[in-house]
Amino acid sequence: MDGTNVGHAAALWVGLHILLVLVLSLLVVQLRNKHKVFLGDEGIPELAQAIRAFGNATEYVPTGLAGLIVLDLSGATPLLVHIAGFLLLVGRVVHAIGLYNSVSTSVARALGMTMTWCAYVFLIAATLISAIL
Repeated sequence: MDGTNVGHAAALWVGLHILLVLVLSLLVVQLRNKHKVFLGDEGIPELAQAIRAFGNATEYVPTGLAGLIVLDLSGATPLLVHIAGFLLLVGRVVHAIGLYNSVSTSVARALGMTMTWCAYVFLIAATLISAIL
């Protein structure tokens, strides 16, 4: 692999995931201001959902990004990094939309988690294979 491209694929996905987390954070702040809530959710369902969408992203994104970065730095092809990054981002966006719009289970939440877990499984396999080869 040409050393000049190391990190470029991961940089794209890291940037997009940071943008996602920022947008989810801003949605929480917007709802806190709207409802004049400075701590917790005060039982307001839409605020609780926004907080969980943000929280869930912050629970899953860092591990996925660590996998993307390690995969990229280990010399994997950019295509592998892009596949994992795409699965993770779309999974997180779809899950956040589902969580933000529904207090109960939804197709979007289930699909988002499934895509996130697929990204995780892909990253597990790719990083372990990269470590062995």
